[in-house]
Amino acid sequence: MASVDSSVYVFAEDLRGEGVERVLDRIRGYGVAGVTVGAVHHATRDVTPHGLSRLTVRHDGAHFTPAPGLFGGLRLSPVPGYPEVFDGLREACEKRSLKLHAWTVFLYNATLGARHPDVTVRDCFGDRGSLTDLCPAHPDARDYAVALARAVARLGVDSVVAESLHFRPLRRHRSFVPLGPMDAYLFGLCFCEHCMRRAVNLGVDAEVAREECARIVGGVLDGDPPAQGEVTRAALTAYAGPDVVAYARARSESVTTLVSEVASAVAAEGSKLVFVDSTGAVKGYADGLPAPGLAAHDAWQLGVDLVALGDLVPAFGVLAYARDAARVADDVGAYLRSVGKDREVRAVLRPGHPDSDSADRLVAKARGAKAAGAAALDFYAYGLVPYPVLERIPEALSEAG
Repeated sequence: MASVDSSVYVFAEDLRGEGVERVLDRIRGYGVAGVTVGAVHHATRDVTPHGLSRLTVRHDGAHFTPAPGLFGGLRLSPVPGYPEVFDGLREACEKRSLKLHAWTVFLYNATLGARHPDVTVRDCFGDRGSLTDLCPAHPDARDYAVALARAVARLGVDSVVAESLHFRPLRRHRSFVPLGPMDAYLFGLCFCEHCMRRAVNLGVDAEVAREECARIVGGVLDGDPPAQGEVTRAALTAYAGPDVVAYARARSESVTTLVSEVASAVAAEGSKLVFVDSTGAVKGYADGLPAPGLAAHDAWQLGVDLVALGDLVPAFGVLAYARDAARVADDVGAYLRSVGKDREVRAVLRPGHPDSDSADRLVAKARGAKAAGAAALDFYAYGLVPYPVLERIPEALSEAG
């Protein structure tokens, strides 16, 4: 068994393409303590260097059969994926002394969004242009998330690793308008009836906030110069006014209460929740060169209140997507200061491009994460990187331990 708690993220398609035995044997050979398998994933298209297909098309789907009755009476239910993926998987992991974690994408689902547009986020202009993004404030989306958490936990997994259990930033495939970071942030805020009602209940003038966002973003779309500089509360106050900042703060109530319900549901089924805040990916996914602000300090932008969640959630995944080992250590340390030193923090590292150009760089980041207090090291992701890159993992674990 590895001296450092650890896992490798694995897609359902990896197990189906290469075979469960082969994948688990290879991962066990790296000295890793567990696997984090995609139980529910979103649609995407990936280059997969050693997959059954070298270009893998993934569809929205739950890769297991939910226990009967969990979604009875609910408007939203999981999109069926490959239902056999978890059949016998726990036993295969136990045979190799591997922990089994279930990676679950909650509120990022284009199929459900297209079927039920009203559960998706609504921008300041009243448009629902982000059909992949289910709103954390919508009652139907919340009921779905809690039931999904129960369904995954009932697979008998060691933990449910929750992705997209919060708001998401604006994503656009094309934009020939030069939106600045603050303009894009305002454009990405949800002003659906449920978000606005929750904000009003917290004493926020939600309509003024919406009007200000529409005025500012509309001006940029009409040709005004975009805002310069990164998103901070102080800069946002100066740019958009106190009502907008208060509205942005109010979003955390929706996320905190939802995560609390999900964590309780997972615990009731005998497992535990690992909450993954996507801020690290927002900042560093493309190139491993995140902007200066630490992920823990910017998590509020997605409605994530780490201090509040520290009292509700036993474990957190930190997406340490950075080339620089010192930045990885800083991100891990900032999370621990926010959620509490007694919380389990798992650093998620990418062993290859674009973060790690060598084994030495990965080793340095693993050491930095552990020195900063990370309780575990997870590696993302088995099917996305060549075998020689995966073979850097044993040295990283050995040196970090």
